[in-house]
Amino acid sequence: MEQLQIAPFNQLLSHSRFLLTLRVRPPAPTSIVNPMYKQIYVMESTCPHLGADLSHAEIEECETSYVAVCPWHRYDFDLRTGKSEMGLKACTYDVEVKNRPTDGVDTVYIQTPTDGHNWRLVELRPVSEEFADPPPPPRVDDAARSPIGTAQVDESIIPESGPPTTLMQWAVLILNTSNPTLKVQRTRHAVQLFRTGQLPSIGHRSPTAPRPPDVPPREASFSSNTVDPSKVKNRKNRAVMLHALANIEQWAWDIMARFGPTHPELPPAFFSDFTKMAWTNLNICVTLLTSRLSELSPSTPYGSMPVHASLWESATITSKSLQSRLAIIHLVHEARGLDAGDIESVKVMETIHADEITHVTSGHRWFTWLCAQENIDPVQTFREEVKKGWRGDVKGPFNIEDRERAGMTKDFYEDLKGEMGIHNTKPAKSVAGVNTTATMVSMARDSGTWYRLY
Repeated sequence: MEQLQIAPFNQLLSHSRFLLTLRVRPPAPTSIVNPMYKQIYVMESTCPHLGADLSHAEIEECETSYVAVCPWHRYDFDLRTGKSEMGLKACTYDVEVKNRPTDGVDTVYIQTPTDGHNWRLVELRPVSEEFADPPPPPRVDDAARSPIGTAQVDESIIPESGPPTTLMQWAVLILNTSNPTLKVQRTRHAVQLFRTGQLPSIGHRSPTAPRPPDVPPREASFSSNTVDPSKVKNRKNRAVMLHALANIEQWAWDIMARFGPTHPELPPAFFSDFTKMAWTNLNICVTLLTSRLSELSPSTPYGSMPVHASLWESATITSKSLQSRLAIIHLVHEARGLDAGDIESVKVMETIHADEITHVTSGHRWFTWLCAQENIDPVQTFREEVKKGWRGDVKGPFNIEDRERAGMTKDFYEDLKGEMGIHNTKPAKSVAGVNTTATMVSMARDSGTWYRLY
């Protein structure tokens, strides 16, 4: 039986539940770990009924064991056997705690799934029990203390007229929310509703599913500071760099709202992955970066400085194809590392870097899933998409280890060059007030500290 080392046992005592992401080909399941009464359980975190995310499932004590209760339809699964009273069975994996040969530390090992070899641990993340609870009502002075610039919230999280009832409706509402503070609050609320089974439907198979905006609106003070990326890339100011990174916040909602209705075959696990990404993008990336920005440069809060528009140019270029969007946004653009310049900003970047590995893992998972549906080679298809939707060489230095953790082996990116714009440089439509061309200019620069995962 093949085993995978997870972590020292003492490291798992800080929380009652952890989310594991494992990877091998084919794409790996994600599991939950529950250190309870010196017993550790590992079970796949996707419900075998309809694919609901079980990472925030209620854990209930029974006579002889514990069960995870699916938030969607209340199916319960024994954490030891995976069996349910409804006749279904979730995958469970044997766990062993033993001395690590190198240092004698008690370490947790799990049995790996049988459908693959050379499994790797991509992520071990504590699950916040508090986040599974309904968010507290906002207080009047919350906006004043918001780390997101000086944005004031004048609307309620749930619209008084026509509140969303599906995930697709929430996605479009959030994309159309121009206030960045309210956008974060609505994201938290929508993800919480989805995780806990309080939305009656995802809504991507409905003929009346709402359409996302071509370009999400921004408040006037934010839009007026959007500039041509070629004019921003030469500015060395650290605050400008943080402004740029804080604008990578809407891709996950857009991919769900734009491509869910055109791909009714997408399973619930797709939306589970991208709601997780939406929350980390908006909460961690935006909130952490803007908090650091307020510390670094109080006179230039988020929204007061120029930012580049090339990120949404890529989203516009890939707006007609889910395959292209996954390739360009999530396997090329999403995980680019930028130089952070000072120690505190580096700490923020390290947190984001860890999240981006899992984001690239999700992009790789669903890109290869699409290719499998069409019976086409994912490596060759990816390289063709990059040639069509990227400009210039895909340059190093490459973080080979972390890219492989996310599924991006060397055959995906070595000696790869995009050809977009070589034969077509005619003006394209304005994006966020910027006159762009069909040739996309990227702000990101090579860094001796940070590597780019793509």
